Amino acid sequence: MKLTLRNMSGTVALSALSLMVGNAIAAEPNQQGEPKYKAGVVGKHFPVQQEVEKKYEGAPSAVEPGAVKMIITPGAPSISETEFAKAKQIFFERCAGCHGVLRKGATGKPLTPEITQQRTTPYLKVFINYGSPGGMPNFGTSGELSAEEVDLMARYIQHEPPVPPEYGIKEMKANWEIIVPPEKRPTKKMNDYNIENIFSVTLRDSGQVALIDGDTKKVINLVDTGYAVHISRPSASGRYLYVIGRDALVNLIDLWLEKPDNVARIKVGLEARSVETSKYKGWEDKYAIAGTYWPPQFVIMDGDTLEPLKISSTRGMTVDTQEYHPEPRVAAIVASHEQPEFIINVKETGKVLLVNYKDLANLKITNIDTARFLHDGGWNSTQRYFMSAANKSNKIAVIDSKEGNLEAMIEVGKIPHPGRGANFIDPEYGPVWATSHLGDENIALIGTDPVNHPDSAWKVVRMLKGQGGASLFIKTHPKSKNLYVDTPLNPSTKNSQTIAVFDIDNLEKGYEVLPIAEWAGISDGPKRVVQPEYNQAGDEVWFSVWSGKSQESAIVIVDDKTRTLKQVLKGAWMITPTGKFNIYNTMHDVY
Repeated sequence: MKLTLRNMSGTVALSALSLMVGNAIAAEPNQQGEPKYKAGVVGKHFPVQQEVEKKYEGAPSAVEPGAVKMIITPGAPSISETEFAKAKQIFFERCAGCHGVLRKGATGKPLTPEITQQRTTPYLKVFINYGSPGGMPNFGTSGELSAEEVDLMARYIQHEPPVPPEYGIKEMKANWEIIVPPEKRPTKKMNDYNIENIFSVTLRDSGQVALIDGDTKKVINLVDTGYAVHISRPSASGRYLYVIGRDALVNLIDLWLEKPDNVARIKVGLEARSVETSKYKGWEDKYAIAGTYWPPQFVIMDGDTLEPLKISSTRGMTVDTQEYHPEPRVAAIVASHEQPEFIINVKETGKVLLVNYKDLANLKITNIDTARFLHDGGWNSTQRYFMSAANKSNKIAVIDSKEGNLEAMIEVGKIPHPGRGANFIDPEYGPVWATSHLGDENIALIGTDPVNHPDSAWKVVRMLKGQGGASLFIKTHPKSKNLYVDTPLNPSTKNSQTIAVFDIDNLEKGYEVLPIAEWAGISDGPKRVVQPEYNQAGDEVWFSVWSGKSQESAIVIVDDKTRTLKQVLKGAWMITPTGKFNIYNTMHDVY
C-alpha cells in the first residue's frame, strides 16, 4: 500500500505511510487496482498509524539542501560527493520532518552515527526498505525509493549530519525590506471592504494568500508570500495581517490600502511555521514575533516594519530525560490577554515559554515543563487558559496565563491535533474546549470552568466518536450550535472528502456527514476537505477542498443553520487552498 500526499501538488512527498484508527486498516486492491481499506491486521511492517502521522509531521524541510556541506565520518561506508548531495536532498524532503535536520529525533527516532554505524548497512537497508511497526515508512517496497537509493540512504545516515547555517540579525536584516514605509501609509482606511469579514486563504503551492471579501465572496487580491503559508495572524487593531511561510518568509500586509498588499517582508530563518502579534492592552500592534524550525529560535520584531529586534534560542534540555536537544522547534505562538507576553510551544523539549516583552533588553522568559512533543493549541473561552497539545504524549497541557504556571496535564486520545480547538457550552458540563485527534476517531471535550463547574474542570467530560482518525481541525462559533470535525488525512475517501458535524445540544446523537467534496463539483484529485472556518457573523462555514497543484480545488461555503450548500468558489487562481483565517475571528481568538 502506498498513500502519498505530495504537498498536494504532486511534486514532493509529504509522506507515504499508514494510519491506525483504533484497529489497523489493511489495504487490498479493488478491481481498478486502487487500494481499498478494511479493518484487520496489516503486515508487520505497515501499521496504519503511520500514514496520517507522516503525512502531517513529515513535510519536507524548507532548509535548502545546498546550504549544508558534506561531512565524511570515520567508520562510515564510502560515499561520493555526488551521492552525498543526492542523499541530502532525499533526507531533507522525506526524512527531516520526523527525524530532525540534525537527526536527533523528534516524531522519528534518532539517526546519529554512533547509532547507525552499530546497526550496519545491511540492517539499515532492510529498515529503510520495509519500514517498521513504530512508524518508519516502507520507502523501498512502496516504490518511494529505488534499491539504489535505499542503499545510498543506508550509507548516508552513517555519516555526521550536515548542519545548516545559523541565521542571526545580520542575515535577517540583509533581506529585510520595507516596501511602503509607515510614514507613507494611509492614516485612514482607503477602501470600502468590511475588513473584519475578509478571509486570508493560504494558496499553498503558488506561494500566495488570497484575500477574499467574505461579504461578496470576490477576490480582493492575490498577495505574494513565502511558500506554503502556515498561518495568517491579524494585528490587535485589525489593520495589519502577518503571514509566515514554511520557508520562514514573513509578510506584513496593510489592509487599509486601497488594494491590500505587502508593505514589508523579512526572512527570519530557513524553515518556520509560527507568527503572532502583541495583544495586551497598551501594547497592541507594538511587536510581532516569529518562531522558526531552523535555526531553533524566535525573533521579536517591530510591529509596523518587521525590523528584527531580539532573537532568543530555544535550544536546551528536554523535560523528561533532561538531555540537551540541539534542535527544539517553535511549534506555536499565542499572544497573552492577561500579561504583556507571548506564549511559545517548544516542540522537542516539551517546554512552554512565557516571553515578557515589556523590556527587550532585559528579556524575562518563564519556562514551564509540560510534555513532549508540543504542537498546536488555543485559548479557552475566557482567554485566560492556553490549551496546548503535547501530541506524541497524548496530553493537553493547560497553561494559566494570568498566574504564569501549569494548571493541569490532561490525558486525551491518540495524538491530539486541535488546531486552535473549539469552545462551547456543553448542556451538562458547562464550558468545554474540544480537540480531535490524528491517531484515533475520538473527540475529547475538556471542562474549562473551575469557578462554576469545579467538578468538571480540567477533565475529559466526554469522549465523542467521530467518523475516523486523521483529523487536523475542529471548529465551532459562539453563535452556532454545530461542531465540525474534519478528517483530511484519513485513508478512506469517504472520510477525507466529507465533514462530520455534531449538534452541540444533542452530542450523544452522533454526527451527520456532509459531502463537501461532492458539493464542490470537482472531477479528480484527492479532494481532501480541511479546516472549517466561520465568517464574522457565525452563520456560514468555509471549507477547503484541497487537491493537487495541477488539479482543480475549491472552497465550499455551507449555511451553518441548515447545513446546506450555499456557494462554491473556484478559479484558476485557487491553487491548493488549505488554511483560511477570518480576520475578526482570528483577531479576537474566536473558535
